[in-house]
Amino acid sequence: MAKIEVLVGTTLGGSEYVADELMAKLTEAGHQCQTYLDPDLASLDEQALWLIVSSTHGAGDLPDNLQPFAKQLLLAMPDLGKVRFALCAIGDSSYDTFCQGPEQLIDLLTDAGASPFVDKIRIDVQSDPVPEEPALAWLDGWLAKL
Repeated sequence: MAKIEVLVGTTLGGSEYVADELMAKLTEAGHQCQTYLDPDLASLDEQALWLIVSSTHGAGDLPDNLQPFAKQLLLAMPDLGKVRFALCAIGDSSYDTFCQGPEQLIDLLTDAGASPFVDKIRIDVQSDPVPEEPALAWLDGWLAKL
């Protein structure tokens, strides 16, 4: 059984729905999940897998609820060498800033020493109007690695 910290970046709630579906599947598989809509470094377990499910907002920005966490990473410059993460980015390819918001967070995490657990997924709501489906297929591809 793995412990998974689910960091959700959302503006209109779509990413939350995707995170809920991923957590349901993870919980069904026997893993322990905790959701964070306003994550704080002090609250997150560095031994857990950090599953980031986030949309892009505005001109390639993180959603408002994840911006304080990104700022905390930037200012604290923590050593996150033990942290492994997985990114599920959700965006709209009709914008030239497609999925760039979550990429900013990943840059901050890798600069702090965190490493990807699996390849990220970038879900395009233009081709996948139900983003939960590709997200669950992505999870199926690595669930056995936990």
